[in-house]
Amino acid sequence: MGVFDRAEKRIGAAVDKVFARAFKGDVQPVEIAAGIQRELDAEAKLLSRDRRLVPNDFTISLSPHDYNRLFPYSKTLNAEIIPGLREHAAERQYVFNGPISINYELDKSLPTGQFKVASDAVSDGSSGSGERRPASIHRPARGLVLEVNGVRHPLRPPGLVIGRGSEADLRINDPGVSRRHALVTVTGTPDAPSVSIEDLGSTNGIIVNGSRIQEVQLVDGSRIEIGNTRMLVHAPSEQ
Repeated sequence: MGVFDRAEKRIGAAVDKVFARAFKGDVQPVEIAAGIQRELDAEAKLLSRDRRLVPNDFTISLSPHDYNRLFPYSKTLNAEIIPGLREHAAERQYVFNGPISINYELDKSLPTGQFKVASDAVSDGSSGSGERRPASIHRPARGLVLEVNGVRHPLRPPGLVIGRGSEADLRINDPGVSRRHALVTVTGTPDAPSVSIEDLGSTNGIIVNGSRIQEVQLVDGSRIEIGNTRMLVHAPSEQ
């Protein structure tokens, strides 16, 4: 069916991308999912007027620490990531050449908190060990907090405004933060919250998991950068 169906050339080193450089600490599963989605967008090849072929085989290179922590859960992790990739592809009219496969390898040259994504387009039947659909895409996070400079702010409905001005619910003394910088909206229940963040027309914008956003859903492990301030959404081990 044409050259795209015989896409066997490894994209590999030519398109390896390192993510999560802005933050120290462990690689989070949500960062891997976002990294693969960016890889789809970067490597989409025109197939027809409104369809694009994208890679379906991915290799995630991890530091020794992150590999030892994540590899034992790779099957579960892939079962959470793959449905989100399919949804992302459907929204953008991307076409996979075969089943989606995500593999993890050790890269001793990488420091903790950084990872690489290499991608390949593999013909149907050549791979696909990672393609399993879970019952749901996300597991509900309990007792989510927004941690800023070591201080935990509980995320409860209806949410809060982040900014430098006196009208902000969460005030941040940072010249890179606008007076009303971001709106965090919280809905749902404590056991199954739904949290999103929206840019309120700030000067310097919002970075979530390494990507500039206008509005995005937040989950356990989401990392946020506003001005020179870094924040983490997570569920503390002690409630």
